[in-house]
Amino acid sequence: MKKIAVLGSTGSIGTQTLEIVRERAGEFQVTALAAGSNLSLLEQQTAEFRPKLVSLTKESDAKELRERLRLRNIYSTEVVYGMDGLTACACEEDADMTVNAVVGMVGILPTVAAVKAGKEIALANKETLVTAGHIIMPLVKKYKGKLLPVDSEHSAVFQCLQGAGEQSVEKLFLTASGGPFFGKTREELRSITVEQALQHPNWAMGKKITVDSSTLVNKGLEVMEAGWLFSLTPEQIEVVVQPKSIIHSMVQFDDGAVLAQLGVPDMKLPIQYALTYPNRLRLAGERLNFFDLQKIEFYRPDTETFRALALAYDAFREGGSLPAVYNAANEMAVALFLEHKIGYLEITEILERAMDAHTKINNPTLEEVLSTEAETYSYIREHSR
Repeated sequence: MKKIAVLGSTGSIGTQTLEIVRERAGEFQVTALAAGSNLSLLEQQTAEFRPKLVSLTKESDAKELRERLRLRNIYSTEVVYGMDGLTACACEEDADMTVNAVVGMVGILPTVAAVKAGKEIALANKETLVTAGHIIMPLVKKYKGKLLPVDSEHSAVFQCLQGAGEQSVEKLFLTASGGPFFGKTREELRSITVEQALQHPNWAMGKKITVDSSTLVNKGLEVMEAGWLFSLTPEQIEVVVQPKSIIHSMVQFDDGAVLAQLGVPDMKLPIQYALTYPNRLRLAGERLNFFDLQKIEFYRPDTETFRALALAYDAFREGGSLPAVYNAANEMAVALFLEHKIGYLEITEILERAMDAHTKINNPTLEEVLSTEAETYSYIREHSR
């Protein structure tokens, strides 16, 4: 039986991970769960899976959860909170694997701790590698760890690389759906509402990642993450728009062969593959029907209209602390957009201004990465009044 800790257990990836645990009863045991503020759902998950340890962001929520569990006569679960609590869940002593599905740079410190504690990492937190890949990947190597990608695109690449032997990769093609606004002009994007941005054509995801998908920021983050995961340069990673989200990514090898991973849009596939690797187990659900599909279309991304993708490549090439600025500025801009405080196009405008204003640190420490995030937030607050 594989024992797992799930960080971000009440989010989209976290809840689907627990669905797999539920469906494969007896094959997994949940030893720790960490959530942000969804106290009620975490209570339900704790009652069902009986982990040894659970965590919430706020102390007051942790206190409330302790009382609720007491009323349910659940005394075997310890309730903790804050970054210390999140890190404790990541390193829970019995866990074989830590699933990191939290959103944001808050996922970095728990990942570092879990690697040092010898846990396998199933990584769905892009920010960890985007902002601190130069720290994380050497740590994984030093501690002889295993880092398995959960993002659909990176899992697709990882799957294509199985059995490739010593054959080297020439290029990756990361596919993008194009989001709900594929084909629109900048003028048409000016009036986009929050409600429209949250209507993704293919995937059901959290609010932040859905907005990121519409601006192509999400694809920019994935380009940088792929660079660290597979040791590739920006020039070796190309984004291809494939609106039906059937091809999840492709790998081109030095001999010219291209391998692709195809399937219906379903995040449970890459989640389960990370949980059960190297085994590929049955997963119930819809199957790809080529006769219904008939054709797959490909397009170049419009990086003039969706400038955030071009900015991601700039951050990737520059490196240092600039990817942390890109990520932090986008996080704050998306939050402002979701609160109806800025317009849709201002997300990318804020991102670019923050990057332009930043003085790059060439090889930032973990503390400098986190301070860059805080400084970026401060810059945006000062210039968004």
